[in-house]
Amino acid sequence: MSETTQRPSESETGDIAGGGSPAGFVDRHRRKRGSLAKREGRAVFIFLGPWFIGLVGITIGPILASLYLSFTRYSLLEPPEWIGLDNFRRMFEDERFYAALQVTVTYVLVSVPLQLALALALAFFLDRGVRGLAIYRSVYYLPSLLGTSVAIAILWRQVFGTEGLLNQVLAMVGIEGEAWVSHPDYALGTLIVLNVWTFGSPMVIFLAGLRQIPTMYYEAAEVDGAGGFTKFWRITIPLLTPIIFFNLVLQLIGAFQTFTQAFVISGGTGGPSDATLFYTLYVYQRGFGSFEMGYASALAWFLLVLIAGFTVVNFWAAKRWVHYGD
Repeated sequence: MSETTQRPSESETGDIAGGGSPAGFVDRHRRKRGSLAKREGRAVFIFLGPWFIGLVGITIGPILASLYLSFTRYSLLEPPEWIGLDNFRRMFEDERFYAALQVTVTYVLVSVPLQLALALALAFFLDRGVRGLAIYRSVYYLPSLLGTSVAIAILWRQVFGTEGLLNQVLAMVGIEGEAWVSHPDYALGTLIVLNVWTFGSPMVIFLAGLRQIPTMYYEAAEVDGAGGFTKFWRITIPLLTPIIFFNLVLQLIGAFQTFTQAFVISGGTGGPSDATLFYTLYVYQRGFGSFEMGYASALAWFLLVLIAGFTVVNFWAAKRWVHYGD
């Protein structure tokens, strides 16, 4: 028997030596272990208690409440009145609903691919062994931390304003700029550029994925005479598809929920001419502007179904282009 083997205490040894049965000793030992397990279980519930309270009170509770309110007429000032599917029928007769949907889908389908392409390009560049990699990585990641803040949205509005920095630069080369954020044809474009600018988070994930690709594949390709583009297209991209898919799903869900930038730049109106009327902004207008909480809840649940639909399509399509190790 090793020295580290646990031995019975003196009292327990005495009980056995004094005539106590071994079965009684084992039974007492099991009771002590059961009591210790119960105390540890209570400690776990005590420490997890605040998280469970937050989950129920802040997440699950409001979700279920909004589901009920989506079938009611509720103005915050009077009790909810059950109206069944009227909110959902009204939704498909609402012209601004279609406008908000169009703006949001356009924003998602344009900004997310551009953001991921830029993030992958910079990650590939940084993976080449650039000096001061930690500094570059921190600098490039900074926009992801600040991009959704009110301060950056205000700054963005100033940059693309009539007298903004962009127009001042264009004036130096003899080009007369536009009022970008207040022009219906360009306002959404400024928000797309803002989202593309926040490429830091997917870039760091891409960089981590590139570091996991074995170098032996590139060495074998060089022996076969493959060039840089061939190695990138035939080795890097296929082995990186799980990371691309992961980033795509995350950024897609985040883009559908964009609110702060559109609210600040448009002043909460979604203008000009509903060019920046994002879906979440329209939900806010209906809920807290018109006090139509029932209708706003129905809009929110439609957004949930829309995001779930896009996610399901992504997972279905992933079977055709995402390559895993096996």
